[in-house]
Amino acid sequence: MAGGNAIRGTRVGAGPMGESERGETAPRSRISYFCSNGHVTTPSFASEADIPDSWDCPRCGLPAGRDGENPPAPPRTEPYKTHLAYVKERRSDADGAAILEEALGRLRASREL
Repeated sequence: MAGGNAIRGTRVGAGPMGESERGETAPRSRISYFCSNGHVTTPSFASEADIPDSWDCPRCGLPAGRDGENPPAPPRTEPYKTHLAYVKERRSDADGAAILEEALGRLRASREL
């Protein structure tokens, strides 16, 4: 005996849906991008959209350009810097020694009380 639910087994968007129900699709153009690892990516853009000069390669993450003969070079990664390295960029050794001496003087003065 069949159940009384007539819409069993269907879900939203499950039926046949063509351009007549959705409307006409926007005109598109496919642009090829090439990364330095030799990967080719071809995303599609709306024909009236501004086409970017570079695109991130979905396979390796490197930047990809539209010129297949001269793909963009991989970005140069900067090594990790510690807090001390940033401080040394801002202050000379003489400044650091003066600040240290001042802090030690305050610490010694507070201990004498």
